[in-house]
Amino acid sequence: MKNKKLILFFIIFLPSMMWLVLELSTINTRRLPFYGPKSFNGIDSVFYSIESKFKNANRENVSIDTLQNPLYVVCFIKQSYKSDNYRLAGLSEYAQYKAEKIKEIPFYIISPCDSVSCFDEFKKISVTNANVQNLHWNTNSFDSLNLSYFKEKPYYVDYSYLVLVDNNRHIRGYYDARYVSEIKRLIEEYQHLRLKEEKKNLLNQNKIEVH
Repeated sequence: MKNKKLILFFIIFLPSMMWLVLELSTINTRRLPFYGPKSFNGIDSVFYSIESKFKNANRENVSIDTLQNPLYVVCFIKQSYKSDNYRLAGLSEYAQYKAEKIKEIPFYIISPCDSVSCFDEFKKISVTNANVQNLHWNTNSFDSLNLSYFKEKPYYVDYSYLVLVDNNRHIRGYYDARYVSEIKRLIEEYQHLRLKEEKKNLLNQNKIEVH
């Protein structure tokens, strides 16, 4: 009888205790901003979200799904930067010397291309790492695609900046890929968002529903 009461206690109070511990943990000591225009639906604020569809080297459509990549990082490289390796110097240094620290982060480098030869040109600025993929978009609409990620951005953000996107496809951060310190900040904030997402999933899994 005593064991049954103990089991019942854990069933009822464990989710509440988990919530309290997680709420008081370092997961909630910082809140990352939401970038882009906000709207109001009559009840709450609606944060700006973006599309996550690009093209691979074969000109096939690629969609970054939320199941495999709940978070991802994207970078837009315009035509005039195709030979400027310095634009991704910080990310390249991590890929070469600290690959372990970024191995869980999916990176997508997007360039304006309409042909296979164009794809080869942009390999000069690519980063060699398993989780860094080179994707493309049509040249004539590349600026429009890029600007969709830059709506109401901070004034200093420009092409070649890394953009952190969360599970709901909200923009949560901008980082200058030229600098190691910015990549370090990106890693910390990516991990922060992952912890928050895992916390949310954990609480949902242990939620007790009353019928």
